[in-house]
Amino acid sequence: MPLKSFKPNTPSARYKNLPTFEEITKKKPEKSLLKPLKRTGGRNNTGRITCRHIGGGHKRHYRLVDFKRRKHDMPAKVVGIEYDPNRTCRIALIQYEDGQKSYILAPVGLKTGASVVSGSKVAANVGNAMPLAEVPLGTSIHNIELIPGNGGKVARAAGQEAILSSRDGGWALVKMPSGEIRRFNERCFCTIGQVGNRDHMNEISGKAGRTRWQGIRPTVRGMCMNPVDHPNGGGEGKSKSGGGRQHLLSPWGHAKGEKTRDHKKTTSVFIVESRHKRKKK
Repeated sequence: MPLKSFKPNTPSARYKNLPTFEEITKKKPEKSLLKPLKRTGGRNNTGRITCRHIGGGHKRHYRLVDFKRRKHDMPAKVVGIEYDPNRTCRIALIQYEDGQKSYILAPVGLKTGASVVSGSKVAANVGNAMPLAEVPLGTSIHNIELIPGNGGKVARAAGQEAILSSRDGGWALVKMPSGEIRRFNERCFCTIGQVGNRDHMNEISGKAGRTRWQGIRPTVRGMCMNPVDHPNGGGEGKSKSGGGRQHLLSPWGHAKGEKTRDHKKTTSVFIVESRHKRKKK
């Protein structure tokens, strides 16, 4: 999906890079697949802020996306490609032969009028869902299940794709978008193709107001705060000795760069090769 730039008539337009939305073929969402989406402002049930920098933003409805694709061996026709304000990729509205409608993630190359199907004995075409045991080796896949039947969890963001490397003893080895090689049960379903909207990473909003429309509030650096508010706060001016630059910490005191993954996590046995390259001696 191409991006469009603007004449630098204003400071906000000088570096702005926004999508053209030319792949969108359906403007209004399907009402039967909408759900109210309540905004929390980053607060939990007691009113405390548990996730900072969240608040405001445009009102949204949640689109009920089918990540499980459990309607097997029944072809569905792509009715249109839509914009989804809740995710970075586009979504496709499909309609099955029995009249039921559903949303799926729109992969690269999926067009209006195309036919998609899910099942064990289907062709490895873009948009089709099938178990890892039936996918040809070297195929680009997305929306991969971690547990059979639980719905796709892996590689769902814009432009993401994983590669099926090999299969052995009921397990499939998949190279993740991060570079990690991970084992999956070969009965886990996945969808063929790469997630669409590949140019999302190159978008530049151009102004702070667009970020506020998305519900993201400003972020203040810890160095600008007082010692009571942040571990990096305090000091006379931009102090390098005792005013925040000598210890890079998070607001809760964790050192930046500290590993946060539990080394005893049970799912670590499924990681064949870490995404972190080993340092050469």
